[in-house]
Amino acid sequence: MLTLTPSVDVASRRVLVRSDLNVPLSDGAIADRGRITASAPTIRSLAEAGARVIVVAHLGRPQGAPVAELSLGPVAEALAEEIGRPVAFATDTVGESARAAVDALADGEVVLLENLRFNPGETAKDDAERGAFAQRLAQFADLFVSDGFGVVHRKQASVFDVARLVPAYAGGLVAAEVEVSRRLLEDPVRPYAVVLGGSKVSDKLGVIDSLLDRADLLAIGGGMVFTFLRAQGHAIGASLVEEDQLDTVRGYLAKAAAKGVEILLPDDIVMAASFDRDADHWTAEVDALESTPAGASALGLDIGPRAAAAYAERIRAAQTVFWNGPMGVFEFPAFAAGTQAVAEALTSAHGGREDGRLTVVGGGDSAAAVRALGFADDDFGHISTGGGASLEFLEGRTLPGLDVLED
Repeated sequence: MLTLTPSVDVASRRVLVRSDLNVPLSDGAIADRGRITASAPTIRSLAEAGARVIVVAHLGRPQGAPVAELSLGPVAEALAEEIGRPVAFATDTVGESARAAVDALADGEVVLLENLRFNPGETAKDDAERGAFAQRLAQFADLFVSDGFGVVHRKQASVFDVARLVPAYAGGLVAAEVEVSRRLLEDPVRPYAVVLGGSKVSDKLGVIDSLLDRADLLAIGGGMVFTFLRAQGHAIGASLVEEDQLDTVRGYLAKAAAKGVEILLPDDIVMAASFDRDADHWTAEVDALESTPAGASALGLDIGPRAAAAYAERIRAAQTVFWNGPMGVFEFPAFAAGTQAVAEALTSAHGGREDGRLTVVGGGDSAAAVRALGFADDDFGHISTGGGASLEFLEGRTLPGLDVLED
């Protein structure tokens, strides 16, 4: 993989940068700038080196047609603040506005094109349609820089096809993400603890299977924990469960036992009368989840305080920690304590290359959670920008957006 370095002459050259600016929105405002902040260094360094920088990205899933609420216009303003220089905005992807904005660029200037997914060619399954859109993007560029790690697992026009049309490099963000992911996959310093949460086991089948061959400990939380508890024979009330994954989970438990990998499950759960911010709630032992005020209609919304303390202790004892997925419904303050405890434990376990210790927050909801709970990015060894991409990398799968950079 060729990584863009200072030795690559970009002065006066048009550099197309595929960033990941897919930020969460709340009432039209950017709720979490994490991905913009992470993308800024590569864009800033190119501009400072005299490149004419054309940034492309997507936002949401507009299904190939313009959606006003998913315009990247507000992102252009936030990006300008992050890089400390103006960012022009083109109101289309490869049309008249984009062409005029690119033609107007001077050395060191930056433009952001409109949401790529407003064009159906970006995500087309048909190679010819996707390739045609890539050709139109490539006409803007002398060089291509892939710096959106959150999309490198997608075979899309701006991720894969453009890299086959112009000289292509990995940007600083992608290079850093790949380095961290390889440390987790190939050379973790032990003990190696993996903390997995989120709602569904089915979202993490591949990564669980892969990490059972690599980790010393898998700590399970979030909604997915109830499929594990049901697989062990526990009654779980109305808690989220994937009945079709019970045999798979039993297989994971057996594989872990055979390999000497510990699967850590909570021994207490915060139960609630309903899925609501202000619902009545209580803590129950895992063998008594239905022996509580709401009985079988109660549902679990967080790991309990004893479980949170046990998870935190094991995290602090580890030398390598990978965390993906919140421990509960952290958006509701009453059910955020488990996620808070895990995040705090990761900050205390934070180290660096000098001692070999590495703590990684695996993007997606986990990254949103730590910021929502008041933590800073530099409290952790690394916060990934790629939830799905991180998981697929750790599964050992080929990622099209990285594979094409090897060609």
